Amino acid sequence: MLIGPIFSRELVTAPRRTQHFVYRGVYGIALFVLMCTAWLVVAGTQIIRSVGDMAKFASLLFFILSLLQLALMTFLAAVRAASGVAQEKDKKTILLLLMTQLSNHELVLGKLLASLLDVLVMLATAAPIFLLLTLFGGVSAAQVGRVFAVTLATVLAAGSLGSTVALARDKTFQSLAMTALILMIWIVVWEAVAALAGEAQIGGLPVKTIASAASPVRAILAATRPSRDTLDLFAAADSWFVVVASAICVLLNGFAILRLRVWNPGRDVRPQEQEDAEAAWNASSDVEAARAAHIDARVRTVDQQSRQVWDNPVLWREMCTWAYGRKMLVIKAVYWLFVILAALAVYSTIQDRSAYLRASETIIPAAAQPLAPFFLISLVIVNALAVTSITNERDGGSLDLLLVTDLSPKEFLFGKMLGVTYVTWEMVAAPPALCMVLW
Repeated sequence: MLIGPIFSRELVTAPRRTQHFVYRGVYGIALFVLMCTAWLVVAGTQIIRSVGDMAKFASLLFFILSLLQLALMTFLAAVRAASGVAQEKDKKTILLLLMTQLSNHELVLGKLLASLLDVLVMLATAAPIFLLLTLFGGVSAAQVGRVFAVTLATVLAAGSLGSTVALARDKTFQSLAMTALILMIWIVVWEAVAALAGEAQIGGLPVKTIASAASPVRAILAATRPSRDTLDLFAAADSWFVVVASAICVLLNGFAILRLRVWNPGRDVRPQEQEDAEAAWNASSDVEAARAAHIDARVRTVDQQSRQVWDNPVLWREMCTWAYGRKMLVIKAVYWLFVILAALAVYSTIQDRSAYLRASETIIPAAAQPLAPFFLISLVIVNALAVTSITNERDGGSLDLLLVTDLSPKEFLFGKMLGVTYVTWEMVAAPPALCMVLW
C-alpha cells in the first residue's frame, strides 16, 4: 500500500478503543443539541411567521456551525498530528521505526493519517447533521458540500503542518506551540492583507478574492454564501482554496519525506553517537589522548558558588533552568507579535466605532473578532505546556524516580503548575489585560 502498515494497523485497532466512539458520539450530540437550543431560543423570543423566517434561521445557524467546526477541526488535527509524532520521539520508538523496512513516505503518510483518523470520523459524523439544516430552507446541499470540502482541505493541511514540525523538532511543547503559532500566522497574515488592501487588485483580481483563496477563514465564509454559478466549479474562491490547501499538504509532506532521516534521530542521540565514535578513534590511535579525555582525568576548578536549589526542586527547575529549551524565546517573541496585532485590531475597532455596535446588529461583535483567536492560541499554548510537562517526565522515566524521593504530591503538582504559569506568564496575563483595556 502507498500509505503503509502504520495506517493499516490504526484502521484495524481504532474501532476497538472506546474513545473512537466517544469522540464522534459526543461531537454529533453537541452539534445536534446546539441546533435544537438555537431553535428553542429563536422560537421562544420571536414569532415564526413565514418560511422566510425559518430560512433566515437556518442560514444564520449554518454560518455559526461552519466557523465553529472549522476552528475545532483545524486545531484538533494540528495538535493530534504533532502529538502523534512527538509521542513516538518521547518514547524513543521513532528509532525502531527508522530501523525497519518502512520507507519514508510510508512512515510520514501513515503516521499522519493514523493521527487524523478520529478527526476524519468526527467530520463524517457531522455531515448528516449539517444536511438537516437544508430542511429549514435557506441552505442548499451544495453549500454543505463546499463547507465540508474547505474543512477537509484545512484539516489535511493543518495535520501535515503539525506532522512536519514535530518531525523536525525534538521537544513536544516546541512542536505543539510552533504548530499553533504558524496556524495563527497563516490566518492573521491574510486577514491583515485583506483589511489593508481595500479595493486593490493584482492582475485584475481583487486582493480580497486572493485572500479568500488562501485563508481558511475567508474560504469558509465564501463557502457559506450561495453560489451564483453552480455549473462552474472554480467560480468561487473557496474552490480555489481547496486547491491551495491541497498543494500545501503535498509540499509539506514531500518536504517531510525528503528530510525524515536528516531530522531523525534527534540531537539527543547524535551527540552521544559522535562522542562514542571519537572515543573509539582515540583509543585506536592514541591511548594517552583517550585517557586524557576520560572523566577521571578532568580537574574541576571551582570559580564560583554553586546555585542554591529551593526547597521545592521541581519549581526551581521549571523557573531557573531551560527546562523546555531555548526555543521558548522564539515562541515568546512570536506571541508578543500577536499581542501587538490584537491590540492594534482592538484599537481599530474603537476608532471606527464598530466596537460600539449593539450585539443584535452583528453576529460576532467587532471587538471579539480579533480577540477570540488570540484567546484560543493562548489557551492552546498554556494547555500544551501543562500537558507536556507531565508526559515528558513519564515518557522519559524520570517520573518514577521522582515518586521514590521525599517530594510530596503537593510539591510536585504545585511545582509543575506554578512553573508552567511562570514560563507562560505572557499567555496568562495578556488576554485579561486586553479585556480590561477594551472595557
